[in-house]
Amino acid sequence: MRTNLLDFDAAQLAGFFAEIGEKPFRAKQLLRWMHQFGEADFSRMSDLAKPLREKLAAGAVIEAPRIVSDGTADDGTRKWLLDVGNGNAVESVFIPETNRGTLCVSSQAGCALDCKFCSTGKQGFNRNLTVAEIIGQLWIANKALGAVPKSERVISNVVMMGMGEPLANFDNVVTAMRLMLDDNAYGLSRRRVTLSTSCIVPAIDRVRDACPVALAVSLHAPSDALRDALVPINRKYPLAELLAACQRYLERAPRDFLTFEYVMLDGVNDSAEQARELAALVREVPCKLNLIPFNPFPNSGFKRSPREAIRRFAEILITAGLVVTTRKTRGDDIDAACGQLAGKVEDRTRRTRRVVEIRPC
Repeated sequence: MRTNLLDFDAAQLAGFFAEIGEKPFRAKQLLRWMHQFGEADFSRMSDLAKPLREKLAAGAVIEAPRIVSDGTADDGTRKWLLDVGNGNAVESVFIPETNRGTLCVSSQAGCALDCKFCSTGKQGFNRNLTVAEIIGQLWIANKALGAVPKSERVISNVVMMGMGEPLANFDNVVTAMRLMLDDNAYGLSRRRVTLSTSCIVPAIDRVRDACPVALAVSLHAPSDALRDALVPINRKYPLAELLAACQRYLERAPRDFLTFEYVMLDGVNDSAEQARELAALVREVPCKLNLIPFNPFPNSGFKRSPREAIRRFAEILITAGLVVTTRKTRGDDIDAACGQLAGKVEDRTRRTRRVVEIRPC
């Protein structure tokens, strides 16, 4: 089997070249060809000697996932369904805005965390994505959007908010993020790469040390009792531990605040009292609250909070001195909105599918 060079960051690629008897500086040349120019054909890499190109062609490939479908919503949001083998497919989404373009990247085929309001979680879990399958989403999107060579950059931000829990695929996600930050690859700043987690507390400390980027935490409840029901990982890492990890992360974060994501569920977590509880919970953590209107999917068992309820909830938080935004729903006509990504997953968890009625605690 030939080696897929999309799996390697700069240090790993330098090691690969050393193993085949080549100078480590070749790694920078190849990174630029692969990621800045989107080139997969070694024969066209003109500043590499012909014997090296032939050696690479014989023993290596540059291979991203195969595109199964490519759809664009009325608002310009674009979604790719990508084949990652063995009956599994994942989705990535590009969201164009006036001053930036954001790519939402998946890290797993499915998700084992089973958050009750997430379409991905309802599918179960199959496996972690490889580095090539993670960074390949950015590689594919750049080519599809006409963003190669690098001077034609369209994607200014990457968010690890697609299918899966990024911190449950720690090594591959960190390697992919290092490529996103590498000046010889995509050259994004740490402030423009965001990792979203639900969250695995020990891994927050690890990513702080290994590759600190902007952090978004999926909170969704102001109390342990309700979060236990909505986000089951909370039973292992309750809110006090989570918030302490957030404080530690900010010691090395590229921004002086983090984002708490809060999906708005009608009659579940959107009352005025819960807004006051939330304000008290996060007041010691430098943060921004991002309120996310729930995006429905079949048999979810939830409804989106009414617009007035979201407005009232936000007003209470703002009055308490917090920075609050309400996410604009994008791409929902092609199921590309937050919480709707599903792809296709051969579930290995074999958990029973059921709709759980969750009431506020």
